[in-house]
Amino acid sequence: MSKIFGATSTTDDVLEGVDLSGKRILVTGVSAGLGVETARVLAAHGATVVGAARDLAKAEIATQVVKAQAANGGSLELIELDLASLKSVRAAADRLVADGRAFDLVINNAGVMACPKGETADGFETQFGTNHLGHFVFTNRIASLLKSGSRVVNLASSGHRFSDVNLEDPNFETTEYTEFGAYGRSKTANVLFAVEFDRRHKDRGVRAIAVHPGGIQTELGRHMTPEVMKALVDSINANQPAGQTFSWKTIPQGAATSVWAGIVADVNEVGGLYCEDCHLAEPQESAEVRHGVRSYAIDPDNARALWAKSEEMVGETF
Repeated sequence: MSKIFGATSTTDDVLEGVDLSGKRILVTGVSAGLGVETARVLAAHGATVVGAARDLAKAEIATQVVKAQAANGGSLELIELDLASLKSVRAAADRLVADGRAFDLVINNAGVMACPKGETADGFETQFGTNHLGHFVFTNRIASLLKSGSRVVNLASSGHRFSDVNLEDPNFETTEYTEFGAYGRSKTANVLFAVEFDRRHKDRGVRAIAVHPGGIQTELGRHMTPEVMKALVDSINANQPAGQTFSWKTIPQGAATSVWAGIVADVNEVGGLYCEDCHLAEPQESAEVRHGVRSYAIDPDNARALWAKSEEMVGETF
């Protein structure tokens, strides 16, 4: 009988007794927070981990714990990847493809959150460009390295409930910019990308899943003042059922759903869908309720439309 995990499960709980020796796994965003913890637990269980980060010097320091706890043949190597620059994204992907070694799992963990309005190196709105388009190009460019039985895990967020994607104005050229509205668009895009990638690749045995890690206090919230953070938590609690107040997860709890979806979960139950707290999320149409998934985020037509728009924006067809 398979174990049941939940909101308080940690990465160590999820991988208890699991041997990942011989598995090669890529994790983006390994210079802090969830990325470091994800790489740590995977290497500790024997996986060969390729960690991608924009700032390699920062990642070298942050991942000392990964190397220290690597066991059973586990290891870590770092590659440079700036998701806000398609030149960097393509260079990193090309380097991996030229190397030719296959992957059993890709965890698209890196991202930015609720930042002031800005642009990537290619002129895309920062959050959509970094969180979605960077991973869209990177993952598609290394898709040939994904062997049958492999998985792609996209870190989305309950923040997807803030907004659907806007394919008419993805860069906020005519729409009023709000930090969380833009974040919501990018996180909805992360889910939709998993939906369509799964549809396109499942016949060859490659599956994709989107996950919400939970509320964790990491560098992701660097742009949020304590006042904004408190107001956000208060608004969440105001709309929860009695006795279900919001609580922060630890980093090992936050990384657990990524690891669960990538390795432990029955892929036939979660492929092409959205998970939270180490289980499949239920549909939830209220924008106020924190748990569950909005229908627009897992709509296959919306996913296909986003894919086409993304190809148009990056000037590349996959």
